[in-house]
Amino acid sequence: MLNDIIKMIPIYVMGRKYEVPRGLTIQKALEFSGYMLKRGCGCRGGVCGACVTVYRKKGDYKINVGLACQTVVEPDMDLVQLPYTSANKALYTIKNTPLTDSNIIRLYPELLKCMGCNACTKSCPMDLEVMSYVSAAIRGDFAKVVELSMECIMCGMCAARCPAELSPFNIALLIRRMYGKHVIPPAPHLKQRLTEIAEDKFKDEIEKLKASDKPELETRYRELQATRGAAVAEMTA
Repeated sequence: MLNDIIKMIPIYVMGRKYEVPRGLTIQKALEFSGYMLKRGCGCRGGVCGACVTVYRKKGDYKINVGLACQTVVEPDMDLVQLPYTSANKALYTIKNTPLTDSNIIRLYPELLKCMGCNACTKSCPMDLEVMSYVSAAIRGDFAKVVELSMECIMCGMCAARCPAELSPFNIALLIRRMYGKHVIPPAPHLKQRLTEIAEDKFKDEIEKLKASDKPELETRYRELQATRGAAVAEMTA
């Protein structure tokens, strides 16, 4: 009866066949099949990037990598969820660590072991040019590292597939943090706002918000969203 109402398609999870509605994401298909996702997915109260899935399509030799929350299932897709894979993470203090070639290599000496195999890029579910930003890090082009790695969700797949045992996502995170601390000038409006907060300029408004009930907060939030939406529409018109 369900097949007459909703188009069902077969998928395989860990080798076991299930029938799920067409159009679901892998995440929803897993839940439809009875699996409970509790490993730390961002939209399930955990960390974004934790739903990395390896899958193969019918008749295709290629192994694909995707995020379960955004990859749509296809007929006869064969998939498996990956367990957590640990990766090397250096310890450092941003304030006392200037952004220099020597500091990057000191904290991540394995960076110079990159083989240029591109396995990291091929495994990235966000389709980032991982090897390109690793190469940029080696040659000291830190602005390029920031540009190419900004959308990284820290899933760890690049580290799991790297034969040289690099942790590209942690290396890029270090460089982005250092770049933000030591290279990008502080925003004047941010400094002003922090000063205003320290001087209790918004104390009365904050106390009023804390005393508000949930319906009042929801109303204020919707009004704020509507105002922002109107402003964006006006800017793009």
